[in-house]
Amino acid sequence: MLSFTFQYKLIPNKSQSAQIDEWLEICRRVYNWNNCERKDWIKARKNNISSCSLIKEYIIPAEAKFPNYNIQAVNLTIAKKENPELKKVQSQVLQSTLKRLDKAWTDFFNKKQKRGLPRYKQSNQFRSFTYPQIKESVFEGNKVRLPKIGWIKFKKSREFPTGMIPKQLRVVKKAVGYFIQIIFVSTEDIPDIVPGMSSLGIDAGISSFIATSDGELIETPQFVKKAASKLQSLQRKLKHKIKGSSNWLKLQRMIAKLHFVVTSRRTDWLFKLAHQLYDKTDNIFVENLDFRGWQKGLFGKQINNSAIGKFINQILPFVCFKRGVYYQKVDKNYTSQICPQCATNTGKKSLNQRVHHCDCGAIMNRDIAAAKVIQQRGEIAVGHTVKEIACGGDATGVQLQLNLVGSH
Repeated sequence: MLSFTFQYKLIPNKSQSAQIDEWLEICRRVYNWNNCERKDWIKARKNNISSCSLIKEYIIPAEAKFPNYNIQAVNLTIAKKENPELKKVQSQVLQSTLKRLDKAWTDFFNKKQKRGLPRYKQSNQFRSFTYPQIKESVFEGNKVRLPKIGWIKFKKSREFPTGMIPKQLRVVKKAVGYFIQIIFVSTEDIPDIVPGMSSLGIDAGISSFIATSDGELIETPQFVKKAASKLQSLQRKLKHKIKGSSNWLKLQRMIAKLHFVVTSRRTDWLFKLAHQLYDKTDNIFVENLDFRGWQKGLFGKQINNSAIGKFINQILPFVCFKRGVYYQKVDKNYTSQICPQCATNTGKKSLNQRVHHCDCGAIMNRDIAAAKVIQQRGEIAVGHTVKEIACGGDATGVQLQLNLVGSH
């Protein structure tokens, strides 16, 4: 199943904004209460059967089952009869809140995920709720009808995707206002993208943002660095304010808005860069890197500010899929040591050595040389595409694509 998520800015009035905030608070309390119920069940089974705490002991009957989603969903229905405040929120929205909690606990029990124990949410940490099922009838021009809230205008910055139907809607509160995120789905089968003729290797750099195999070095945009000084000034002022005061909250909102602006500009720049790269080639090859290790190293702040991991692992594959360009990751080992011209190993280079030298006479930028090696490995992996005339001689109109594996 193919799915896309489109985001639009909501334009609610004062009463609708207050109602959305009230829903967020109710959903947060439901999340925390049910999270507490699960934690209490575990605490009640931690002590030995022959001893108990000298201070206090929370006792739950031994036959009581772990409060999973099904049990808590039934308890939520009962709680609605006793607490009329819960009836203000649409029932499916509350159920999706329980599913959100259940997923957090599922990830906690999954050893491969390595997630911590789900925490209680503060008011500034619970900023969204979800309608798990919606229909096309809830949209009318630049308006959306949210059940139990009503019609709300939104900025329709782009048209809905054709041939797809809306499946789910999420309302999100951000520093600059409210947004809706609509998930569109399609059941049509999408064929796999096949490799084309031209190729481009991309190396994630340190001195530059990325280097391409065609000899281009793309620098990291400067707006992140410019915003860093302003952010530092605001955080210095925040340090001297009383936590929770009106001035403290005002500065917190200013810092959040600055983060939002920088993130939006950076994401926009990354998408435009991805489209520029795809205009050049039919195949794109990158290193199979784990950027989590990079974030803990010497250049961790630079890696986080540039969002190179998001660009390589999320934005590039997505734009590749939309544009019909082949995308693949290749082996990352020794890309900076292999000479792209003679394929010999020139040895390990230090970080301050930015120029590649080889006995064969090759002299080029270190990152560009690594990008060329990545391109060569990608072409070997998929098979270099060569066109030949199928009938031989001067016959035209019929061509055959032969994948000559290992041509390099």
